[in-house]
Amino acid sequence: MQGTEPRKRRILIVDDDPDIARLLGRALMAEYEVDVALNAGDALAIATKRAPDLALLDVMMPGVDGFGLAERLRLLPGLTRLPLIFLTAKGDTQDQIRGIQVGAKHYITKPFKLSDVIAKVKKAI
Repeated sequence: MQGTEPRKRRILIVDDDPDIARLLGRALMAEYEVDVALNAGDALAIATKRAPDLALLDVMMPGVDGFGLAERLRLLPGLTRLPLIFLTAKGDTQDQIRGIQVGAKHYITKPFKLSDVIAKVKKAI
């Protein structure tokens, strides 16, 4: 009897900059299933259909920002403990505190090193 391959973990990347979203997606797709959204509404729709194991969120987005999205993701069934990593240009202390308050495992400021993001994803997932 053959064993089944373990399911790849799923990462939801949400960034309104398509270039950054694409860069992150390409870097993570070898090891993870990757879903990409460019706004909070699309991210919530994706997470409802395919629950992520981790969300990598930009903070500054039109409409609902990353903090609001994090709070909404955590209200979805099965995602109350979803690991979150913020990846943002907002690096002041108040923003970092807010990120931690909404449940961030890591808060990475842009510009970022891709190797740092990958290492933190591995640690958080």
